[in-house]
Amino acid sequence: MSYLDTTHNVYKEAALSPNIGLCCTTNPIWELPGLKIPKIMQEMNYGCGSTVHARDLTNNPKTLYVGVGGGMELLQFAYFNRQKHGVIGVDVVDEMLEASRKNFVEAEILNPWFKSEFIDLKKGDAMHLPVESNSIDVAAQNCLFNIFKADDLKKAISEMYRVLKPHGRLVMSDPTCEQTMNETLRNDERLRALCLSGSLSIKDYIKTLTDAGFGTIEIRARKPYRILDPKNYPTDELIYIESIEVAAIKDPMPEDGPCIFTGKAAIYYGDADYFDDKVGHVLLKNQPLAICDKTAKALKALNRNDIFISESTYHYDGGGCC
Repeated sequence: MSYLDTTHNVYKEAALSPNIGLCCTTNPIWELPGLKIPKIMQEMNYGCGSTVHARDLTNNPKTLYVGVGGGMELLQFAYFNRQKHGVIGVDVVDEMLEASRKNFVEAEILNPWFKSEFIDLKKGDAMHLPVESNSIDVAAQNCLFNIFKADDLKKAISEMYRVLKPHGRLVMSDPTCEQTMNETLRNDERLRALCLSGSLSIKDYIKTLTDAGFGTIEIRARKPYRILDPKNYPTDELIYIESIEVAAIKDPMPEDGPCIFTGKAAIYYGDADYFDDKVGHVLLKNQPLAICDKTAKALKALNRNDIFISESTYHYDGGGCC
C-alpha cells in the first residue's frame, strides 16, 4: 500500500466520522454579512490556515479548490462568486465528496443566498486535475500539498500552474518545518497523511513554486502549528512545525529571478524628499515601502546610510513595488 493509499484511508475515515482534532487551526471562522457556516463544516475543517482572502476574490473569479474537506472553504469561495459552477471542488475520496454534498444542503437552509449549484464537485486527484488549462482565476489548497512526496508535489504544483489563467493566483496553506526530520518520521505514512512529517522548509517550499514557473510569491502569514516530541513521536529532539499562508501568482518569470515577498520593507530617511534607485523603486521619506527579497538585496548592496531594510516578518499584505 502506498502513502497515497494511507492518505486516502485517513480522509475516508474523516469523512465518515468527522475528526475535529485532525488539522485544527487557530484561524477564526469567517464571519461575513449573511454567511453562516454549518457546525458540521466547522468540525470537518481539515486545514492549517485559510485560503480565502477577499482581495483575491473580486469580480466573481472562477475558483478551484483541491481537497474539499467538509466544504467550508468552498462555501466561503461561493460567497464571493454566486454563479452556477463558479466554484470547482476536486477530491479523490468519494466519501468526502458525498459528505460535502450533504453539508451544502444544510448550508442552503442557513444561507438564503446560497445554492448547491454554485459549486461543481468533481472526482479527481491533484496530479491529474479534471479542469481545462488556463481556465481558473484563483486556485487553492489547504494542508494537502505537504502530504505529497517530491515527485508528486512537483506534479501537483505543475497541474495548478496549468489550469490557472495568466496572472491567476494559487493560494495555499501548509505546515512547514525549519528543522531536519529523521527518515523514520519522513517515511511514516500516517504522520505524512496527518500533515506532519511531510513539512518542508519555507525555502524549499518556495523553490517548488518558482521551479514550476510562478514569477511572484507572497508569504501572507506564518504561525505556530504543532510540536513533535520524543515521548509521542519517533524523534530524539523536539520538532517545531509552523503553518504558512502563501499566494503564488502566475506572472511571467523576471529575467533576474522571481519576486518573493516575505514581509520586508524599505524606509528612506535621508535629506531629500525621496530616493529613486532608477530601476523602478521610489522611496518617499520616512514612508515604509513593501519590497521583495530581491529588491531588498539590491538596495542593501548600495551601502547607503539613509535606507533601512527590515527583516522578513513573513506577513505580506500587498502593496509596495518590485
